[in-house]
Amino acid sequence: MSDPSGMSAGSSEGALTAGAPAARAEADAVAEEAAGAVAAEDSVLARLALGLEGVEAAQRGRTALARESFERLWAALGERGDVFHRCVVAHYLADLQADPRAELEWDRRALAAADSLTVERAQTYGAALQVRAFYPSLHLNLASDHLKLGEPDLAREQLECAVRSLDALPEDVYSAGIRAAVDELRQRLR
Repeated sequence: MSDPSGMSAGSSEGALTAGAPAARAEADAVAEEAAGAVAAEDSVLARLALGLEGVEAAQRGRTALARESFERLWAALGERGDVFHRCVVAHYLADLQADPRAELEWDRRALAAADSLTVERAQTYGAALQVRAFYPSLHLNLASDHLKLGEPDLAREQLECAVRSLDALPEDVYSAGIRAAVDELRQRLR
């Protein structure tokens, strides 16, 4: 494992025992400074690691591990955490639920986070990222949740919200998938 200075534990120990006390003090000061910089980023890095672990587990079909990773990430974010992160994590967590009521609750949390997300905050992840483009997928998920729960009227309401926001989607493969899913759900609700 690496220490905060980027040197492996074995190599830094060898270098320090071979040098004079002044070299040891200088190395300790550099390590402390690096540790301070790393400590400031630790919580962010830990959150990112949990998120990546969750995405990878979900892609491999390891739902329980993915759900656990995202739940830990949600707990680390807290109710006052970054709204962009909360939106993404809640969106993932919704997809990992076996219970349709739990899925609905996570999808509601994702929508609530999106509602408080500013364009400026979203664009820190990409200059072209538009908050409005989140809504077709978020409302589509809510419509699907309501249909699973035997609530077709609520499903139709959410589907209409998704349809009204489709113009926010760019012309790409992902957006084409959202549009196709909206059409499919519309057919199922007829």
